[in-house]
Amino acid sequence: MDQSIAWQLSLTLVAALAAGFVFVIANARQRRDYAPVVHRAYRFRARLFWAIVVLGVPATVFTLSRIPYPAFAGVPANVQVVDAIGYQWWWELSTDRVQAGQPVEFRLTSGDVNHGFGIYDENLRLVAQAQAMPGYVNRLVHTFDRPGRYRLLCLEFCGVVHHDMVAEFEVTP
Repeated sequence: MDQSIAWQLSLTLVAALAAGFVFVIANARQRRDYAPVVHRAYRFRARLFWAIVVLGVPATVFTLSRIPYPAFAGVPANVQVVDAIGYQWWWELSTDRVQAGQPVEFRLTSGDVNHGFGIYDENLRLVAQAQAMPGYVNRLVHTFDRPGRYRLLCLEFCGVVHHDMVAEFEVTP
């Protein structure tokens, strides 16, 4: 939904900018006295400044408070924890079985270089993703709805055997 709003807002603003350019180009050939325009422009500029303050500051606070992700509200009591460490060119998982319907917290890190941690279902559709970085633990919480075998693929080129950096785990009912 946020992408749809951003897309529509971007199109609207680009259209307004294009209309402004068309207006300036259409009226650029007319010679006018500069002095009367200066007073109108300064008056308009003051109104524009206050409109930006009144509308822009709350809009900025509202939109930036949710970026990049909602605040980590804590992990539920019934969470399953999987420690995942990425190496060139394999994944080391603390367990290879989790239960469906309960949240799973993947604690991601890397032992060497950056790795993209992508979880794919049996149809090779991306279910969730995060970064595994050396010296940092990134948390990814996901609840699997369906049992089955899931694959972990590295999403960031990490060396010559990157294409073979695959692991599997099972989601049980």
